Parts: sequence; C-alpha cells; structure tokens
Amino acid sequence: MFKKMPFILLGLILLSGLLNPYIPLACKSVLYAVSLSLKSLILFVLPFLIFGLLFKTAAQLAGKASKAVLFILAAICLSNFLSTMISYTVGAFAYRFDLSMALLNQGAELVPAWTFSLPKWIGNDQAMLSGLVLGIVLGWWKPALADRLSNHVERVISGFFKKFLYVIPLFITGFVIKMYHDQVMGQMIRSYGLIFALIACAVFSYIALIYFLSNRTSFFQSIKNMMPAAIAGFGSMSSAAAMPLTLIGTEKNAKNPDLARSIIPATVNIHLIGDCFAIPIFAFAVLKSFGIAEPSFASYLIFASYFVLAKFSVAAVPGGGILVMLPILEAYLGFDPAMLSLITALYILFDPVITCANVLGNGGFAMAIDRVFKKERLRAKG
Repeated sequence: MFKKMPFILLGLILLSGLLNPYIPLACKSVLYAVSLSLKSLILFVLPFLIFGLLFKTAAQLAGKASKAVLFILAAICLSNFLSTMISYTVGAFAYRFDLSMALLNQGAELVPAWTFSLPKWIGNDQAMLSGLVLGIVLGWWKPALADRLSNHVERVISGFFKKFLYVIPLFITGFVIKMYHDQVMGQMIRSYGLIFALIACAVFSYIALIYFLSNRTSFFQSIKNMMPAAIAGFGSMSSAAAMPLTLIGTEKNAKNPDLARSIIPATVNIHLIGDCFAIPIFAFAVLKSFGIAEPSFASYLIFASYFVLAKFSVAAVPGGGILVMLPILEAYLGFDPAMLSLITALYILFDPVITCANVLGNGGFAMAIDRVFKKERLRAKG
C-alpha cells in the first residue's frame, strides 16, 4: 500500500477528472465535506503527535548526552535550516512562474454539504516546546522510564500514521473534485511538472555540492557508493528501510566507519534535505496558484524556524513528513484547507524523489561530519 500510494493518488486525480462532468453536484459537495472533516480531525490530533514524537527524540538524545551528540544535533539543525533558507531563494523563483488559477474560476465555487470542526485544545508551538522540555528532563532524570515511554509513544504514533495512510485517498478526493469543479485542476497539472523539475535540480545540485566539498578527490566514487541506498529509498519511500544500505555506503566513504555507524541511525528521520527543499518550494508554488501574496523574508524566517523544529517530530512512514507540517503551513504561510490538500498530494506524488534526496543527503552529512572530526583528530595530534 505504501509503495503504491503515489500511483494511487495519480490514478485518483486522473479518474476524478474523467468522471467530474458526470458526478452530481450533491455528491461533489458531500465528498468535499468529508475531506474538510478529515482535515479538521488531522489538525485536532496533530498536537499530540508532535508532542509524542518530539518527546521521543529529545528523551533518546538526552540519554546519550555527550559533546559529540550535542555537536551532531547542532549540525543537524544548522543543515536543515540552511537547506530551508536556500529553498526560499528557489521558491521565490518558482513564484515567478505562471501558476495563477484565480482567473480560471468563473463559475460558482463548490460548497461543502456540512461544516465540521473540532476545537483547538493546544497550540502546536506549545506541543513542540512541552515535548522537547519534558523529553530532555525525563531523559536525564529517569532514562529507563523515558526509554520505555518513548518506545510506547513511537508504537502508538507509528500505528496511527500507518492506518491514516489508508484514509489519505479519501482526504485528497474531495479537494481534487473541488479543484476540477472550480476549473483550476487543468492548469495545475500542466504547470507543476516545472515545479517538480525545479525541486529535483535544486536539491540534487545542493547534495552534489556537499559531496564535492566533503571529498573532492573521490567525488564520483562517493556518490557511486551511495547509489544502492538512494535507489532503495526511491523504491521504498522510507529512509529507515534504506538505512542498512545507507550504512554500507557511508562506511565506504568515511575515514572513521564507527562514526558513520553512529551518525546514520541518529539522523535518518530528522535530517531531511529533500523535505527542506520540496515542502517550501511546493508552498511557494501553491501560494502562487491560489493568488496569495509571496511571503516576506521575515515571515519565511519565522516559518523556517518552526519548520526546522518540527523536523524532529516527523514519523518514519510515507507521507509523515508533510502531515506534521500542515499546521505550520496554515499558521505561518496562511494555507487554507484546499491548499493543504494540494500540497499533501504533491508531496506524496513526489515522495520517491524526496526520499532519495533524504538518503543521499544523510550520506553527505555523515561524510561532512567525518571530515570535521578528522580535522579535530589531526589538530589534537599536532
């Protein structure tokens, strides 16, 4: 099911387009209402998911606290933040593309058959902060208890994400039907091929630069060593599933294989260069598609800060990278339900390429850290 999801969504989009003229207006309205209701449920549950995942990550890191771990953690944050800020430039360029759909909607907009909303019981920023603080405190104070709790939380949340994956086609369908009804889907399909190409060029160029700076003399060989892992990531859409091959490739590229073996498991789900490029660039494109003003640099900086922090709460399942970002896109970039659905569909369609980039990025990150520690060892000996 997980591996087939991009093809399922692509088929759903095409089938919705073919059947759209024959679907009664009342049926379209019901499907749209179902999608809105599922969106409300997602946003209601997300604070708990974010809290749990951040608690797990913080507790595990606190239990292994050392100068090396703290340095790697800081390097992960810096790398994710740098990738996200580079994406601002690429996204601003993407915003110049002709993606506007506002003028196409000349008929009446589709109205949902009902409105269902759940109260916002806690802010996502509060969930992030409390999960982080509680995880660190409990990880230092009661590491055994923190480990048991974090493992239990991980099982519960992973189970939720895996079950919710089966609901994603229904979640997307109503919004796809609305976009066809409002006459905006045609141009979206034609235009977003350029966005896919732009993201791929940007992220793989950046990753190639990391490999070149980390190992200039064996640049092509180091990439070749990581290709089996990259292909596994592309096919499985899971960095965790590709981790055994990532470890093998990283050990071949590293001067200190022991360091590589410790870095990859720690970064596999939180150092996500592919996500840091794809989601912001998709966000700019979606904003342009819906006629929303380009975010200012100051607004984007706030978004980027929360975005990087939220990376520590990403679940290791296909689609998990975008689901935890929905409230951040809504709160700091002004996304509405239709925009959230569109960026979710785009992300899942592009997920194989994003995961491939994440795997290659983790290998490059391990090489860069290995080079830094090599310089430290040489300086200590000197």
